[in-house]
Amino acid sequence: MNIYLQLFTSFAKIGALTFGGGMAMLPMLQRELVENKHWVTESEILDYFAIGQCTPGIIAVNTATFVGHKMKGNLGGIVATLGVVFPSVVIITLIAAFLSNFADLAIVKNAFAGVRVCVCVLVLNAIVKLLRKTVIDVPTAAIYIVVTALATMSDISPIVFVVIAAIIGIILKSKDDAKPGKEVSK
Repeated sequence: MNIYLQLFTSFAKIGALTFGGGMAMLPMLQRELVENKHWVTESEILDYFAIGQCTPGIIAVNTATFVGHKMKGNLGGIVATLGVVFPSVVIITLIAAFLSNFADLAIVKNAFAGVRVCVCVLVLNAIVKLLRKTVIDVPTAAIYIVVTALATMSDISPIVFVVIAAIIGIILKSKDDAKPGKEVSK
């Protein structure tokens, strides 16, 4: 199958079947792009997702653009982006047309309550998978603990956490690379 069609359909599937926003999409992105398609590595999807969270726009759109661009340049980025937003445009248009007529029905309220619980489980699952892959030593564990504590107990912007963690990561990695007998990584 044509790679552009694969990009569009894979991201359309992700866009159509994932509810709850960017964090809820992470498990599906990981499964589809890393495990099934092998288009990106676990590390790359984490990087794309992290950058997608820190840049303006929707995380899924940003991530789709990064992956599509990696696969087939600018056109691949555009096709993947169109794929991920297409289902949302269709679904939101239909919901907007009919939701006000049905929003007060018990079945609709109960359905949304069930979807919210499901999204929480999917996000927790993604967090556990990411935690195992990213907290790999004492420094990363320390960053994780400090950021978790501060994020829970303060209203500091997530962007501040990301920037500070990146700086700490650079410093720690630079010190590690500067040790005698240690080969410098690129």
